[in-house]
Amino acid sequence: MNTNGEYAISVHGLCKKYRGFALDNVDIELPRGLVLGLVGENGAGKSTTIKSMLGVVNRDAGDVSLLGHDIDGADGKAARERIGVVLDEVGIPAPLTANDVGAVMASTYTNWDSAKYFSLLDRLSLPRKKPFSKFSRGMKMKLGIAAAMSHGAELLILDEATSGLDPVVRDEVLEMLRDFARDERCSVLISSHIVSDLEKLCDLIAFMHCGRILLQSDKDSLLDRYGILHTSAAGFASVPPESVLSIRESDYGVEAVVDKTIAGSRLGVGAASLEDIFIAMIKKGGSK
Repeated sequence: MNTNGEYAISVHGLCKKYRGFALDNVDIELPRGLVLGLVGENGAGKSTTIKSMLGVVNRDAGDVSLLGHDIDGADGKAARERIGVVLDEVGIPAPLTANDVGAVMASTYTNWDSAKYFSLLDRLSLPRKKPFSKFSRGMKMKLGIAAAMSHGAELLILDEATSGLDPVVRDEVLEMLRDFARDERCSVLISSHIVSDLEKLCDLIAFMHCGRILLQSDKDSLLDRYGILHTSAAGFASVPPESVLSIRESDYGVEAVVDKTIAGSRLGVGAASLEDIFIAMIKKGGSK
């Protein structure tokens, strides 16, 4: 396992079994200074992967290094000081207000920055004296993000952090994460089933399906490699079958997601989005 300082996250052979579901030898590597998007449909294993990495649930097998340290080892506590976490369920006690959360965090984290925290509350339009139990899901996520970004973290790990946010606030949160990642010491892992959010934000993408990582690649290479071919049925006959991830036929012709490194340069091949590519890989059965 690579535990040197050039990786913010290094995960190898991560396994966790439940009745009816299992993580199957998950490998993830995130170099420092980059943003990795973990893409997967609901139930793909994103949350289990993140919770297993963090030690929230016990993993059955695998090695995990965060910021160059074993999170469960002797220096795990010091490493946790440098990691900001927002899980899919923000674990803040119901009676607490945002002011209370700030006080708790100030006594928990050595590098807690109260000025930054309250600035983020204002930026995200969060009330300071309203009980957490009265927050909407979107408000809860925003409070979790504000807390995670206010103690000098070098690594942010966010699980479905944009879920439940309206499009305007989602865009603002993504901009905050972009600002955070501009510091070359800082890295972000964010999981989501909203693929368009990750396409805007991430340098690297990992596709997850049924407890497995189908691939991890830098985003630009992935978008360069795959495209959408629009052609006639006759024109499609000359396309190498091994290049085709998915196909849709209609009276107007054929639309297919293709691997351009195999299909070659052809007329009618346009850009594919990450969502197009991910869905095509799922339909292909995760074999690419």
